[in-house]
Amino acid sequence: MAFSRATILTGLVATSALVLAGCTGGSDDDTAGGGGGESYAIGINQLVQHPALDAATAGFKEAFSEAGVEVEFNEQNANGEQATALTIAQQFAADDLDLTLAVATPAAQAMAQNIINIPLLFTAVTDPVSAELVDSMEEPGANVTGTSDAAPIDEQLELLKEIVPDAERVGIVYASGEVNSQVQVDQAEESAGPLDLEIVTQTVTSVNEIQQAVEALGDVDAIYVPTDNMVVSGIAALVQVAEAKQIPVIAAEEGTVEGGAVATLGIDYTELGRQTGEMALRILRDGEDPATMPVETAAEFTYVVNEDAAERQGVTIPEDILAEAEKK
Repeated sequence: MAFSRATILTGLVATSALVLAGCTGGSDDDTAGGGGGESYAIGINQLVQHPALDAATAGFKEAFSEAGVEVEFNEQNANGEQATALTIAQQFAADDLDLTLAVATPAAQAMAQNIINIPLLFTAVTDPVSAELVDSMEEPGANVTGTSDAAPIDEQLELLKEIVPDAERVGIVYASGEVNSQVQVDQAEESAGPLDLEIVTQTVTSVNEIQQAVEALGDVDAIYVPTDNMVVSGIAALVQVAEAKQIPVIAAEEGTVEGGAVATLGIDYTELGRQTGEMALRILRDGEDPATMPVETAAEFTYVVNEDAAERQGVTIPEDILAEAEKK
């Protein structure tokens, strides 16, 4: 592996009918918070509800709570619909907000089209440059910056080989409309060569297509699930087929392991969200400029395993991995 386990472990909604939370405009110093009396209004546009994105949003909010800063959050969920994400973004553009947060790439793209006069942060975005959210990771260049959830795909495929030593063909199902997913598939194909793995793919345009797509992968030895919002939100359908066919599933993040994958070396999305919240605090309290704030990446990775899922999918997790991993 490029990193030892010890190094990694230590260093490492509804359509357009939106349920609107109340939102007051602008900063209000009349409400005392522990951080010196600040009070802010922040809009959150989350693409879809699933454990990773939920954790990122929770971590973002925790950063303000831990700093003693009072915030009125207008929290919206697009239920996986790009049109709804766009409607939320348009609403936020008309509101009197101090800052906005987009959770996941499609939500961030919708927000970037509309939010131009106030800071826009994103989280759970794999490649913000390819998504045309920023000019570069080092110099975002406008009012948009945030945190990337780029996964250590090389190491994740090495983990797959450790758990399934004889694997030759690895299946990936991903949403054709998600830029972040295509980036991860491209990287997986690049990483697969040195490991003597062949990547086999199927794309979906809705959650209802996942089961059929998994069946269409054919004779694969394992399935890798990237941080694809559509597939992760419908992970139960993928796992159902995998268990029936005894195909081990390796994931890119912890929530998918909770949903029935065997293992991951993945991102702690709560910490990623908290990291984004700390960036927001630097903008709001210290006057930092998003245009010059580099996009940050995850500071921590961790092994997570699901022993029950491993049994159902017909594999044994090596003891050395079990000794270091968090159990789900």
